[in-house]
Amino acid sequence: MKRLAAFVLALCLIPLCASAKDYTPMHQLAETWGFRFGGAMIYAALQDENFLAFAAHHYNTVTPTNEMKAYSLLDLAASRASADGMPAMNYVRADEMIAWAQAQGMHVRGHVLVWDAYMTPWFFHEEYDMNRPVADRETMRARLRHYITDVMTHFETKFPGVVDCWDVVNEAVGDSEGEWAPKDKRHVRTVRGGEKNPFYHYVGEDYVEFAFLCARDTADALGADIRLYYNDYNAFSLPKCRAVCELVESINSYAVDERGQPRVLIDGVGMQGYVGGYGVQEGCLNPTDLNRIRMAVKNYVKAGVEVQFTEMAVRNYDASRAEEHAAFYGDMAALLRDMNQDGRVFTAWTIWGMTDYAHLPKTDYTWILNSPWGGLTDRYYKPKPAFDAVYSALGGV
Repeated sequence: MKRLAAFVLALCLIPLCASAKDYTPMHQLAETWGFRFGGAMIYAALQDENFLAFAAHHYNTVTPTNEMKAYSLLDLAASRASADGMPAMNYVRADEMIAWAQAQGMHVRGHVLVWDAYMTPWFFHEEYDMNRPVADRETMRARLRHYITDVMTHFETKFPGVVDCWDVVNEAVGDSEGEWAPKDKRHVRTVRGGEKNPFYHYVGEDYVEFAFLCARDTADALGADIRLYYNDYNAFSLPKCRAVCELVESINSYAVDERGQPRVLIDGVGMQGYVGGYGVQEGCLNPTDLNRIRMAVKNYVKAGVEVQFTEMAVRNYDASRAEEHAAFYGDMAALLRDMNQDGRVFTAWTIWGMTDYAHLPKTDYTWILNSPWGGLTDRYYKPKPAFDAVYSALGGV
């Protein structure tokens, strides 16, 4: 009751019908506790005045949802025509988004260098031709190294210091037995949805570690302070947390420096943070999830890495539970705030479900993934009670 009373009092201090610009920027509040605050951005958002105004005021970090992924950047015609046989990229759309973020003084979270889902299949074939055989392993490792090097170098050269964090590998850890090789403590996927993981089979069983080595080599060559992350969903579930910690250990024991000492290839773990039932209210707004998140963060820190929430959506499929949703979000903010009391272990909070999606059909993927009533704001970026609860927990008045 005391927590609810404090929450209600805090809300009374915030102007009724306040717009987003009536608040102290959320990123300023978050910085007080040692982490960045931001959200996802789609390419079409460059034409959305509501998003642009909200983000420019409240974010200091933004994540392009698709435009920095390989399937968006890889250019088939240019790759086939490349003189050295290495893959070629088209950066036009991604550059537009990063240029906007740079103009606002924001950082960009690079998402993502290596992800087996939706990967462009021609990348793995000789001459980038699906009618030809899969290229040999040596060629594939050369292509992957070139891709990672070119992408990271392009953005750091054109936008120095802006893309200062990369999800190097995304969702490589399987969910159930049969998705990874027996005795592999890392649980690295050999298959996804019954289909081969092409990176595992064509680049190598060590493709995750190899990708981090390529990324670290590139960052070192650029002389840039670029943080390298492994990113995954359900990363606060105990079985996956254990596997990710095994993967972190494997990555950081993969290569040695000139003195024969292990090179630190990975800096952190990204927890996507879709919290609650998938498509249904059952399982949503469960306080037990907060405890699971707290324990997962402790485990990752113990493994020697920092943590970010990279794609958070606190799901709510029931409009009548707005007050409960707000209180839960406030508790989430307090948890993240308090985790940095003894050191900066939590470094960024990116919201994927920033707005409500109740206007979409129930069959829409975004309606299901982020939930219709799970936003901090309504669909027009007007703050909801959930926004006020987070604002209050981070010290806003």
